[in-house]
Amino acid sequence: MTGKVFTVAQQKGGAGKTTLAAHLAIAWAQLGYKVATVDIDPQGSLTRWHAVRSEATGGQPGFTHVQITGWRTQAEVEKLARSHDIVVVDSPPHAQTEARIAVRAATLVVAPVQPSPMDLWAVHPTIDLAAQEKRRLLLVLNRVPPRARIADELVGKVHELVAPPAVELARAQVGNRTAYAGTLMTGLSVTEAARKTQAAVEMQALAEEILGRV
Repeated sequence: MTGKVFTVAQQKGGAGKTTLAAHLAIAWAQLGYKVATVDIDPQGSLTRWHAVRSEATGGQPGFTHVQITGWRTQAEVEKLARSHDIVVVDSPPHAQTEARIAVRAATLVVAPVQPSPMDLWAVHPTIDLAAQEKRRLLLVLNRVPPRARIADELVGKVHELVAPPAVELARAQVGNRTAYAGTLMTGLSVTEAARKTQAAVEMQALAEEILGRV
């Protein structure tokens, strides 16, 4: 039975894509799933985090990790999906060919969107790409600040992008919390190093919701 492939995609850099991919991978591993991560972003941030994690855990990161680029991506993802329950792909921004391959390989595309005008405008190419490849896309509100009028207005604009069943909006939201970056610095995740925080609750809820959607 083939595992599920979740491609985290957003054409705008700095949207929190790699942070989301890392935390989701650990959350799913903690639920007992056999997880693999694939880093096809030339920046290699997920790979660097994996190296820190491997050192911090004595070489037992808890999941398989592969760094790859180019035409071999789809074959490698399909291979991992045959031996893992979940494959998380961290796709590159501003790279049309590699991003398309990653989206094409996905069971579901996960697109983080910050409540800012730039992110709102930048998510349109990702939505279009998912539509071209006939893949469902889940928008995830990311780095959501405490209640503010402008944030509420922008969240309302995100709702306008939803067009079921092709484009959906996650019920779970990810807040603007330092714990997400702070725990990654140590090679861990919020559901490990900050288990009793709101950040951990948010990430676990999102991980479970994504699984429920496939």
